[in-house]
Amino acid sequence: MSGNICQLLEIGSIKRAHGLMGDVLVKLVTNRFERLDCGSSLSTHERNLTVVASRPHQDNWIVHFEGVDTKDAADELRGFILLAPPIHDSDELWIHELMGAPVQEVDGTDRGTVVAVLSNPASDLLELDSGSLIPLTFVVEFANGVISVDVPTGLFDLGN
Repeated sequence: MSGNICQLLEIGSIKRAHGLMGDVLVKLVTNRFERLDCGSSLSTHERNLTVVASRPHQDNWIVHFEGVDTKDAADELRGFILLAPPIHDSDELWIHELMGAPVQEVDGTDRGTVVAVLSNPASDLLELDSGSLIPLTFVVEFANGVISVDVPTGLFDLGN
């Protein structure tokens, strides 16, 4: 595998073989569908894969990888996690950039460090090392590696 696998991000997983000609069903965990463009290079913990073709299928994608031309070869990929380098886009806020970032209220009060981003239907949540949860809707700025939040009075008093 090329590159340092620790610098790669999970973009999806291979669910199962699809058909008899080596296609696989892929579940993406990203909204960046260009990850599956023809010629894209993806990694797994076991090997590198190059996309030959892909198309949407229900909530998944049907993908054909170079050198995977039989159902048996596709079956061997079942359960593999697909990894790719980060995409640099200044208009996007990326979860991997938030991890470990300090959080401050707009008045400068330190509130902790981000340890996780939790998926939530109303708004994803920043989980801090203090145990506090902050909806992403309250993030007003992410600059110089610091997350600035404007939260309702008493939010940090919840659960204490």
